[in-house]
Amino acid sequence: MNLSIVIPNYNGEKIMQKNLPKVLEAVKDYKEGTVEIIIPNDPSTDKSSEVIAQFIASIKLDHVVGKTIENKNRHEGGFSKNVNRGVSLATGDILILLNTDVIPHRDFLKPLLKHFEDEAVFGVACMDESVEDEGIVLRGRGIAKWQRGFLMHHEGKLDKTNTLWVSGGSSAIRKKLWDKLKGLDPLFNPFYWEDIDLSYRALKSGYKLIFEKESKVTHEHEKGAIKTKFKNAYVKKIAYRNQFIFVWKNITQTRLMLSHLLWLPYHLLKSLKNKDFAFLMAFGLAVVLLPKILDERKRVQKGFVKKDLDIITIFRE
Repeated sequence: MNLSIVIPNYNGEKIMQKNLPKVLEAVKDYKEGTVEIIIPNDPSTDKSSEVIAQFIASIKLDHVVGKTIENKNRHEGGFSKNVNRGVSLATGDILILLNTDVIPHRDFLKPLLKHFEDEAVFGVACMDESVEDEGIVLRGRGIAKWQRGFLMHHEGKLDKTNTLWVSGGSSAIRKKLWDKLKGLDPLFNPFYWEDIDLSYRALKSGYKLIFEKESKVTHEHEKGAIKTKFKNAYVKKIAYRNQFIFVWKNITQTRLMLSHLLWLPYHLLKSLKNKDFAFLMAFGLAVVLLPKILDERKRVQKGFVKKDLDIITIFRE
């Protein structure tokens, strides 16, 4: 089984210097096929390009190669586009998606890859040892519920193996199914909800997602590009906008869409009352994108074989 590890970068010079050698260490003993380490680089203002080139040149393993692709146009940047650009170079059977601030443990591959013996498996999520203010917090399994007209997602219990999504920063995905579903949707650029969107589409298309607690990575969130390069108000606005995009694109069951429309005036009025201008601006941004969202909605629902509540009700905890 050949692997393509995709590590999107944006201004990650220092974190890559620290973490890329650890990725190489984690795959050096893999004997079941070849490994590509692909680092697509969005328009960075630091020395990311030099760091990537030096890392690729340093690879001396016969079964491992390094690749990169440079994006020079900042208008073509963003997480989804950058990952998709990296995947365009991939020749492996399995994609492994890692963020630059994620460090895979040396033995993370074997438990991750065993699940792909089942052809119905779309993706597998890793156990995420998240480095946060209070110490190490274990994450990796996602659940959600339909609440007041929106899909509200959160972390699930780690003693179960199903998951609503696999993270774009620490997961493995079958390449041929990624291609079939057209990968990450650039509508969600620059970040957030794109991996939930892809995972949800996979579930509604009849494929399986698995959480594998024995495949472990360490995730240093505070050192990632989103935390260090973008203001909190902007991040909040984009997260709200993408929540609208997700619903308008993927929710096709009539009772849920009616719920969304009926609750929408309440949310808008509440945001106005609370001066939550990020929510109001997010709604406006989503409305501007509505023609593109509806085009995607029409395209993706052709592959759906399950109803929304067939998926959502499974993850009530």
